[in-house]
Amino acid sequence: MGKPNVILICVDEWRGDCLSADGHPFVETPHLDELARSGVRFSKGYSATPTCVPARVALFTGQSQEKHGRVGYNDGVPFDAAHPVTIQGEFRKAGYHTQAIGKMHVYPERGRIGFDDVILHDGFLHHSRRHFKQNFAFFDDYVPWLRRQPGSTPEAEYFDHGVNCNSVVARPWDKAEHLHPSHWIGTQAIDWMYRRDPSKPFFLYLSWHRPHPPYDPPQWAIDQYLDIDPYKPVAGNWEQDWDEFRNDGDYQAAFGDLPDRTVHRARAGYYGLMAQIDLQINRIKESLADFGLAEDTIIAFTSDHGEMMGDHHMFRKGLPYEGSARVPFIVADAPSAKGSARGAVMDHVVELRDLMPTLLDLVGVDIPDSVDGRSLAPHVRGEPGAGPVRDHLHGEHVYFGQNIHWLTDGRIKYVWGSAKGVEQLFDLEADPDECRNLSREDASAELLQLWRSRMVDALDGREEGFVQDGALVPGRPVVPILAHTRELIAAAAGR
Repeated sequence: MGKPNVILICVDEWRGDCLSADGHPFVETPHLDELARSGVRFSKGYSATPTCVPARVALFTGQSQEKHGRVGYNDGVPFDAAHPVTIQGEFRKAGYHTQAIGKMHVYPERGRIGFDDVILHDGFLHHSRRHFKQNFAFFDDYVPWLRRQPGSTPEAEYFDHGVNCNSVVARPWDKAEHLHPSHWIGTQAIDWMYRRDPSKPFFLYLSWHRPHPPYDPPQWAIDQYLDIDPYKPVAGNWEQDWDEFRNDGDYQAAFGDLPDRTVHRARAGYYGLMAQIDLQINRIKESLADFGLAEDTIIAFTSDHGEMMGDHHMFRKGLPYEGSARVPFIVADAPSAKGSARGAVMDHVVELRDLMPTLLDLVGVDIPDSVDGRSLAPHVRGEPGAGPVRDHLHGEHVYFGQNIHWLTDGRIKYVWGSAKGVEQLFDLEADPDECRNLSREDASAELLQLWRSRMVDALDGREEGFVQDGALVPGRPVVPILAHTRELIAAAAGR
């Protein structure tokens, strides 16, 4: 028997709790639940740098942010120069046919970065639209396809309905469902099955831009969630820590009050996009059976980050809180594999960097020395003695004009803001919605000191100077790309 095929699915902005298998009160994901039952669901999956660009760097390189150097969101950074070793490149060297379909969010936009080919739709890329003066053929394959469809126009695109890509405005899709970008991704994946090299196993990176805004699912999908219980804001005793960044009434703000009815409709649009993608994943799974590939294909499912969706009056991502940083994380070994832990749910803290070593390990390909993620293959295989993956995870992101750092072991979370030294401490088991900041309570002083010392260890030696004389130092200037990565980019540019 040859090596199994691998499909790595990465959606955009899908919260970790938005699976019916995770107990969500409204979201229904029957086909992802089926995938979880055929594999292992890691209930404490995180994105350590929870926005599109740095999260995908971790996913592609198998590296922590300390190693890959991307601690903020930056467009226009040459990917190959900074990150020469990738999961797709390693699969390709091992004899796999490698293909990307959907969202890559790298620069240059059509860089192969280890793939044999790419079919692109990244969503609304401000940087690319302006640079190429809306000549979509340079950076997007969906819009040229859309314009060729019967009844379409030479000007048609995904922004025809006018909803911005970071807005909480929700409305049904304005065209036929088969023209929706999420449906297009599914169709492209199935069409590619005919064109793949049948003499090789394949590695397919399949990436939906949704459920990232715009919240524009087909009518049936938004209708499915309009009648759920009315939205009730989740709020705690600490939101005032970030009050200077509030922007009440702004439908694209990261933090601010909006009418409850607006957030209720946004949830319906958000969940509706998930329902649509769940069906597209089922289309692809059934097509694998049609092609005779289902028994020998590994499927992993995750997201680059979550979405706050009104929790604590916050929206979007980049934040350390569960809505933003926790992501779905499922790995289903090939059905023909023996000894797999089918249907297991594991609460080990795992991160996007762990998928590269896991998938390489599952197919017997050597893991590069550059990788500092951990292979989860022993857990997926159900091997006896497969213990905790890590003691705790360090995450961070340049946001709110500073670098907001966080640590978690899945039970406790500690947050530190680099601008003013904001500290927050949450008991995730007793308080999963992160409403009670324990850092100001005398009874938690010892626990606070423990996690503060762990943060000192995590940040000691960082170029920003976050630690001096064994203590956290606020007010230091921050950068979105660390020095060693900037040096690689500069060296490549000078060649």
